[in-house]
Amino acid sequence: MLLGKLFAIALTFACVSFGAEAQTWPSRTVKIVVPYAAGGNSDVMARVVAQRLTEAFDQTFVVENRVGANGALASDMVARSPADGYTLLWAVTPPMTISPAMAKLNHDPIKDFAPISAVAINGFVLVVHKDFPPKTVAEFIAHVKAQKDKMAYAEGTAGSVTHLAMALFTKRAGLDMTNVSYRGNAPAMNDVIAGHLKTMFSNMSDALPHAASGAIRLLAVSTDNRQPQAPNVPTVAESGFPGFNVVTWNGLVAPASTPRAIVDKVAGEIGRAVKDPQFAGRLKAAGADPLGNTPDEFAAMIKADTATWADAVAVTGLKTQ
Repeated sequence: MLLGKLFAIALTFACVSFGAEAQTWPSRTVKIVVPYAAGGNSDVMARVVAQRLTEAFDQTFVVENRVGANGALASDMVARSPADGYTLLWAVTPPMTISPAMAKLNHDPIKDFAPISAVAINGFVLVVHKDFPPKTVAEFIAHVKAQKDKMAYAEGTAGSVTHLAMALFTKRAGLDMTNVSYRGNAPAMNDVIAGHLKTMFSNMSDALPHAASGAIRLLAVSTDNRQPQAPNVPTVAESGFPGFNVVTWNGLVAPASTPRAIVDKVAGEIGRAVKDPQFAGRLKAAGADPLGNTPDEFAAMIKADTATWADAVAVTGLKTQ
C-alpha cells in the first residue's frame, strides 16, 4: 500500500517536472545535427528551419554538421543524447529508412527517436534522353521489353534513392534492366543527356532545367500527385501503377522519450511555418515541397518508408554490411 502511494507520488512529480520543463523550453541553445556536409540541399533546409525556430522561440537554434557512415554518426549521437529537447536530428530518408536494410546500425531509427515533423518532401521523375522513342510509361515498358539486349539505366550510387526508385519501378513493371552506378545524381544525369544511357530516375531539381532546355524528357513523377513544377507530367501511379509513391523527406526528430509537449511545440511551429509563403519559398528554392505534418503522421511515414525501402533493397540484391 505504502509502495503504491510512493509510486503514485513519484509519477505525479515526474509529470509535473516534465510539464514545467516543456513550458520553459527552450531556455538555452538548441542544436540541430545534420548528417550531411554544409552547402547541400538538406543542410540548406536545416538552416532555414533553424532560423525560423530561432525567431519563433526567441532562443538560438544552431546547425551542427556531423558527417560519416552514411548518416549513422549523426543519428547515433542524437539517439544517445539527453531527451530534453536540446539536441535534435535533421532526419533524412536514406539514413532513417534505407540504411536499416543495408547496414547494421548501433541505433533503431524507429524506436530510438521521437518524430516531430517532416518539413518537406522531394519527388523524383523518370527521365529519358531527348531522342529516346517512347513518350509514355506504357511505351517505355513496351520498348524495354522489346530490346534484344538488356537495357541499362543510370543511377547516382548503388543504394541511392535514384537506384532504388528504378528497382521498385522495374519490379512493378516486370522489366529486367541493369543499373550503372555513378558518384551522384549529376554525373548520372550528364551521361543520360549525352545519350550514353537512355534513362534514369532523377530528383526533380536536377531534371527540370535539362527538361526545359530539351536535353531530356520527363515521362512520369514518382509522387502520388502531379507536381506543380511539371503539371503536365503524369504520375507513375496514374500511368498504370496505383500506389507507387517514392519520395524522400527532410524533417526533425528528437531522442526517444523527449517530452511530448516539446515535440508538439516544435511540430506546431513547423506546421505554421510551411504556410508562410516566404518560408515555403525558401524550401522550394532548395528543390523541396513544404509538408509540415504532425508527429503521428511523420511516425507513420517513417514506418511505411522503412518497409518500402527494405523491399527495394531486396530487389536489387544489395547485402547488409
